[in-house]
Amino acid sequence: MELQFKLKASFKTSADASGAKDLIGAYFDEANQGILTRGAPEGQGARIVEWGLEGDRINLTIESGKHVRAHDALLRLRKPLATKLGKDFHIGIRGIDVGSFVIRIPSEKPLGEIKIPYVNSMDYGDGVITLTLEVEEAELDNRVPDRILTLMEDKIAAQTYGGKAEHWSLLWESEKKVHRFSEDPTIEMQKRGWLKRGASRGQWIHGPQSTRLFRVFEKIVIEELLDPLGYREMIFPKLVPWDVWKKSGHAKGVYPEIYYICPPKTRDPKYWEDVIDYYKVTHEVPTAMIKEKIGDPIGGMCYAQCPPFWVYLQGETIPTNEFPLKVFDHSGTSHRYESGGIHGMERVDEFHRIEIVWAGTPNQVLSHSKELQEKYKRIFNNILELEWRKAWVTPWFMAQEGMTGLSEGKDIGTIDYEAPLPYRGEEGDWLEFQNVSVNGNKYPSGFNVKCQSGEELWSGCSGVGLERWASVFLAQKGLDPENWPNEVRERVGELPKGIRFL
Repeated sequence: MELQFKLKASFKTSADASGAKDLIGAYFDEANQGILTRGAPEGQGARIVEWGLEGDRINLTIESGKHVRAHDALLRLRKPLATKLGKDFHIGIRGIDVGSFVIRIPSEKPLGEIKIPYVNSMDYGDGVITLTLEVEEAELDNRVPDRILTLMEDKIAAQTYGGKAEHWSLLWESEKKVHRFSEDPTIEMQKRGWLKRGASRGQWIHGPQSTRLFRVFEKIVIEELLDPLGYREMIFPKLVPWDVWKKSGHAKGVYPEIYYICPPKTRDPKYWEDVIDYYKVTHEVPTAMIKEKIGDPIGGMCYAQCPPFWVYLQGETIPTNEFPLKVFDHSGTSHRYESGGIHGMERVDEFHRIEIVWAGTPNQVLSHSKELQEKYKRIFNNILELEWRKAWVTPWFMAQEGMTGLSEGKDIGTIDYEAPLPYRGEEGDWLEFQNVSVNGNKYPSGFNVKCQSGEELWSGCSGVGLERWASVFLAQKGLDPENWPNEVRERVGELPKGIRFL
């Protein structure tokens, strides 16, 4: 079975149109052979299967498949019909009423209990999801049925996607290494006073020792990768408004994982006096009262570091010789509300990252991805001396859009760098600690960035997560510098003393 539409609707007329019955019938017959077949293979256009007149209503039922959707067919009919009625009978069309709108979508499984705007009911049977829509003319004009259908197709595709493991392909693996440490590094760091839990969920306060190691990692990335490849440092915003996430595509599904930002409705101290007085009397923060005094969320804290950068390029045409454009940011924290249990440094809500972004023609972006990969390989093999591997994976947003990467001869997707954590045992899951992503034209297109030559623009990004690097490095090498590789030990120098407590 293929996609099916059945729409019952009425054109509202300015007067009784019974005198124009023959004209209307002739026009609908003509439309079934002409305007409703435009753009569809032969025999697969939309059809008016039933129509009739009722006072100031022209009632009709349209059935269609995927090529000329029934709501598109109805809108195609409106203007020519209005022209004919106006010319010959001085009758106008004042609008459209939708009686019922049913869409049948093939699916191997039901989707369960979900709520979708403008969907009145959803049923499943015999491999078909049946949607009953509750829409009017404004929703038809605004393409709401098409967006509902796209959403349904995404949800159906999500059932077959299955997760990262099904879209994982090993590209390279280092030799096995002997690990001299088998403890959980986060626990050992806490014992030694290298870090303490912060006041917020999934947050750490790093002491002088682990901070020194973080700064060494940053210096390695800058000196061994960013400077040699010609990157320029920028500062990206860390509060991200909805408009940015709309253009980057994150607005499609970021909601369960972001920390929301809500501004106060006013800065007037009198407006906040009752909240202030409540705290002074009770020493409790009245969050329920605060909720009433803050505005709607304007966005959230930095989730994926690169989207706010693209506002800098938005709507611009850039000289061809500026490409490949290469920039990076390490000016602040990123925040994600992690699902499941947060654990140690490797799974946190607040983390520190160097975000690397490059853009250019497809060939430039792909070529630079290879350069980055070689630099990472040298860092992980020769400086950090890690046991690691890299694998091709298809990010979920790309799987939704049919971009399944190398398996279909495409180059869009992500390379994950993974490493074993000895304390998890031989069969323990490996930790993803680095990535290199080629995002195709997703960001240049979303933010309307153009090249002077007119060539298509692509982009890529790569996030260096300092907590992840530290988790892997310390899990494999331990906390004692004498067990660290020579170059790391030389760069760190003497570890600073921690803060003592009585």
